[in-house]
Amino acid sequence: MASSLTCTGVIWALLSLLCAAASCVGFFMPYWLLGTQMDKPVSFGTFRRCSYPVRDEERQATVMLEQCGRYASFHGIPSLEWRICTVVTGVGCGLLLLVALTALMGCCISDLISRTIGRVAGGIQFVGGLLIGSGCALYPLGWDSEEVQQTCNNSSDQFQLGSCQIGWAYYCTGAGAAVAMLLCTWLSCFAGKKQKQYPY
Repeated sequence: MASSLTCTGVIWALLSLLCAAASCVGFFMPYWLLGTQMDKPVSFGTFRRCSYPVRDEERQATVMLEQCGRYASFHGIPSLEWRICTVVTGVGCGLLLLVALTALMGCCISDLISRTIGRVAGGIQFVGGLLIGSGCALYPLGWDSEEVQQTCNNSSDQFQLGSCQIGWAYYCTGAGAAVAMLLCTWLSCFAGKKQKQYPY
């Protein structure tokens, strides 16, 4: 199989896939913010939550349902900032995934990725990483919502965690975006082979 990538390009393709996978997994997992409510562990993502209070009619009491799920609707997400974060981060992850899959196809298909296309792909990765980074920066603005405050002993506020802590999924998403922005964008400049000049 002929490749349209240089040796640096193959490293770029593999690293792009790792970055996209890290960001997408982190984005999907509801472990961005960790806390407790009614002595049960609670965690939040941008559009998902684990453990939530429900009314038990038999016992006439509120109990914690220990399972993970997404919010019933887009407007069910606790704050406007988290809704924006969900859209922005989702678009960024989509861009990183698109470039990663294109780069992997470049390993097997000749003349798919030229120097110019490699640089354009790097630019798309930079934009994708920037969007994800913006989403990560917006996320703490939603810590003043009622749901989060109930989980963080009513001591959380914007950029103040209270009794909660940041989870591994937040770091995973941010790290994937940072490597894509800084390293993958740079490597993409050397990814494509120079195209052959055909004398027509």
